[in-house]
Amino acid sequence: MPGTSSALEPEWSLLRAACSEHNNQQKLDSLRALLRSPIRWEILFDLADRHGVQPLLSQALRNVPESVPSEHASALRQAFQTNLHKSLLLSRELIRIVDRLSAMGINVMAYKGLALAEAIYGDIALRQSGDIDLMIRAADLARIREAVRELGYTPHAPLSEAEERACLKSGYECAFDGAAGRNLLEVQWAIQPSFYAVDFDMDGAFQRAVMSTVAGCPMKTPCIEDLFLVLSLHAAKHVWGRLIWLCDLARIMNLPQLNWKQIASQATGLGIVRILRVTLVLANRLLAAPISVKAEASLPADSEALRLADEIQTHIPSEVAYDVESLAYFRLMLRLRERRADQLRFLSRLVFTPGPGEWAAVHLPPPLFPLYRLVRLSRLAAKLVRTYSS
Repeated sequence: MPGTSSALEPEWSLLRAACSEHNNQQKLDSLRALLRSPIRWEILFDLADRHGVQPLLSQALRNVPESVPSEHASALRQAFQTNLHKSLLLSRELIRIVDRLSAMGINVMAYKGLALAEAIYGDIALRQSGDIDLMIRAADLARIREAVRELGYTPHAPLSEAEERACLKSGYECAFDGAAGRNLLEVQWAIQPSFYAVDFDMDGAFQRAVMSTVAGCPMKTPCIEDLFLVLSLHAAKHVWGRLIWLCDLARIMNLPQLNWKQIASQATGLGIVRILRVTLVLANRLLAAPISVKAEASLPADSEALRLADEIQTHIPSEVAYDVESLAYFRLMLRLRERRADQLRFLSRLVFTPGPGEWAAVHLPPPLFPLYRLVRLSRLAAKLVRTYSS
């Protein structure tokens, strides 16, 4: 696993301090101490952008204006305003989409992005904007695709009927391009592709949904316990590679109303307790997020989770992206699961579940669509040969 480069210090430590869960005085003291060292501001800003925490860095450094050179303070303000403008644009689009789907009687849940910014940060300007994310029911995808087409959105990667049926069964999302950008809207009927072997109950999530105000408009969002599970799984899928994902989770960890027994019950059923333990440890180590007594009591200690956190912690600030198609990545995903049965399901589904890569590599007519499993096997075999011959 790629490790931290010492060349990123002290900028990495400063970024962590700016995003930390310390109280205001502790944060100020930490920032002032770190700012006594020479800071390479361009590197700091690039790091903040890559980790999706520019607004949080800007907010933190506004409290120590005497330590920030005027030209860099100006750059921070400009980046903050740019993010705010994008958030407002996405807010307008989110409301248009949700209003249109509601008028058609289609239930969706807003999550991540703007919904997360308002629910966790209390301000859409404090979370770096990316796209619009909606949870949907798989059965509604065709109607949703038609509805958003009328609003100017087209599938980023159009699928044939056979591919779409397979994607609804083994995939998890469909992305749409809009006038304001590519992949501007993502709708998800599952949390991850099925080969990860985490069969999250989406119908249950819709039943537990709560009404929230997002961009001034009431809409359904996941309950806070489901949100913690979903965001932990998303972070694990990407090896916790961006600091913003841990910032989101750290803030949720601090909510007094969080029901840890409910979280633990669902995590046990899904076989993802180890993933949650890694999340807790990383949020605590990198952002000083306290792990509550209730969380400790509900999620049993796991020595393997600590070993994994040790490895992942050094990788997070690395400029080397983790190759999610590598054998090392798949081994890591196996180690993140505490139950042998889930590891076996992961391996079985990984080997026998074709996807867009196979569909793009070979064109088969609809009657031969089941043969894509063989294409999947051949591509994996070729990857193994390349790995062990290099």
